[in-house]
Amino acid sequence: MFVLQIEHEVFNFDSWKKIFDGDLKGRQQAGVNQYEIFCLSDNPNYVIIHLWFDYFDQAEISKALLFNLWNADNSNQLKNQQARIFDMVDWNFVD
Repeated sequence: MFVLQIEHEVFNFDSWKKIFDGDLKGRQQAGVNQYEIFCLSDNPNYVIIHLWFDYFDQAEISKALLFNLWNADNSNQLKNQQARIFDMVDWNFVD
């Protein structure tokens, strides 16, 4: 399993979330099989997203597309964008 972790600050979480929710089909076509969204406790407009993929290539292509989108976006709706890919090496529930 591979996780594309995306971090950025948005101007309004609710507006951003509507846009995110509107791209379900795009995420499915990219190979995302689950996602998680976190906000910083002291800044609800700073989001961290985990997109889960079965294959590294899917995560890598999605990351490249994301950087292309960020570079083409002149609206300045996002700040401090970061994205990186993690390989899951261990996972377990703690009793």
